[in-house]
Amino acid sequence: MDWTTGIQRAIDYIEIHIDEPLNYDDIAREAFSSGYHFQRVFSILCGWTLGEYIRNRRLSLAGQELQSGGARVIDVAMKYGYDSPDSFARAFQKFHGVTPSQARGGATLKSFSRLSVKVSLEGGSSMNYRIENKPEMILTGYGRRFEGAPGGRLKQEADFTMRTRPQQYLLQGVDTFENASSSASVVMNVNDDGFDFFLGRFLSDKARADMASEFSLGPEYAALFQDIAIPAHTCAVFETERCGYPTETFLDLRARIVSEWLPSSGYQLSDAPEITVYHWYGGERRRERYIELWMPIEERAE
Repeated sequence: MDWTTGIQRAIDYIEIHIDEPLNYDDIAREAFSSGYHFQRVFSILCGWTLGEYIRNRRLSLAGQELQSGGARVIDVAMKYGYDSPDSFARAFQKFHGVTPSQARGGATLKSFSRLSVKVSLEGGSSMNYRIENKPEMILTGYGRRFEGAPGGRLKQEADFTMRTRPQQYLLQGVDTFENASSSASVVMNVNDDGFDFFLGRFLSDKARADMASEFSLGPEYAALFQDIAIPAHTCAVFETERCGYPTETFLDLRARIVSEWLPSSGYQLSDAPEITVYHWYGGERRRERYIELWMPIEERAE
């Protein structure tokens, strides 16, 4: 079964059981996929976590039922999995911008339509990649936790990157590697609540030690950063085209990896950090900039 058919089966299963407790492993089985792999691919292709999609569909349907006139708020709340009218009201107002009572009175509501997979011809173009076994690595950097799916709300990640330029310049100043124009971001601990996003550099042991010494940044600056341990794992490495602003194309490449390359590769996404390496040159080399995507993978069980 191809991935297009599988994901459509999973979406159909969600819709059939939308007013029942839903188990993510049961949904993934409809796509003949593991639970973690399905959730990651779903979020990359759709821009929402699986939980967000289910929650938004339920709240959209709940609004329709309340506005149709006959349903009580408590009955609709229980039908769509909320333990109390208060928790339902909070979620409803956050999604629709109005209370359930206002919805019953005819207020304007937000609609969130079900996904439908449309069959189209894909592929037919080359995708250069290499499989690498990465050793345990340490990223020295800083970060925070975001809501939603990685890349699904790209503005929050972009804003964070822009606001923290001083930290990036400090790290660049102590980077003793030859590729001192390369920084990296790491996405890890991805679940329905969000994901951890870190920015930093893979520094040498000496550079990390110097950060806390009197010969480099000093303790007050070194305290801005932390060392993020990345366990050894296997990844597929892809590169964007060389251009002035590869940040405008790397999300499309990421989607193509999971929609075109993964289904025929014999691999699936593994529960390991996703790493993006930015080769960012200035001056006459600005059109040589490119981004590497290190997608964590494991062999797919047949």
